[in-house]
Amino acid sequence: MTKEILDKINKFTRREFSADELYTFSVILCDNEIDRDCERFSDAALEKLKALFVGKTGIFDHEASTSNQNARIFETELVTDESRKNKCGEPYKYLKASAYMVRTEDNKNLIAEIEGGIKKEVSISCSAGRRRCSVCGCDKALQSCSHVKGKTYGGRLCHVVLDDITDAYEWSFVAVPAQVNAGVTKRFTDEGDNKSAGDSATENERLLRCEIRRLAFISGGKTAAFAAELAAHGMNEVQLAGMKKAYEKLAGHGKPEIQLATEPGNEQQTSSFKL
Repeated sequence: MTKEILDKINKFTRREFSADELYTFSVILCDNEIDRDCERFSDAALEKLKALFVGKTGIFDHEASTSNQNARIFETELVTDESRKNKCGEPYKYLKASAYMVRTEDNKNLIAEIEGGIKKEVSISCSAGRRRCSVCGCDKALQSCSHVKGKTYGGRLCHVVLDDITDAYEWSFVAVPAQVNAGVTKRFTDEGDNKSAGDSATENERLLRCEIRRLAFISGGKTAAFAAELAAHGMNEVQLAGMKKAYEKLAGHGKPEIQLATEPGNEQQTSSFKL
């Protein structure tokens, strides 16, 4: 470990640590490829995330608690791989982060699992103000369109382009991330949300339910998110929109959006990626 790296890490510590007290590793947080949820980040979004993720904490399963904090990012880099293209035919780009942990008796097994490739996949939680349809350019955070994610139009796969990033919350070790290439080297996700909404729910209703759960999580944690999901079950679109506005005031948020959720939020959405 070089002095330059130590200096970057020690900016986040209360005292200076030596190299043998620390464990560092690299992780791919996200990229510009279309992910499992038929979403992708724009180049501008990746640039913004590069700046926002410096200093962000690493946890497990997006469980927001101080006892669940395990690592912290001290450096990020946006890498362009000219040797490959994403599904849109553009140069492949990914956001790489360097993270550190303080070696303790409690985390030695975690370090061994990271080294052994057991703890590998990760997901990020961030907020995006725009969710643009790749077919017509419609901002799905503001209005719906007739194009459906995952369907092909004119030979091109319809997906949502996430842009106008307003915040990055955390990154988590998860079992199944949305982004195939993310991992140790989008999600405050809730796949159950679709099932709760039912197959007959409209896209807007599914998006609203996901956003309500996300806002409830921000304001009150996992228990509040679960209670909000139960309360939203069976509501129509008008009722859900009113409930979302109430949670926006409670959470103190404007119009962000979290990416990497199986179903994006109406104006903010969560998504996931691998380390």
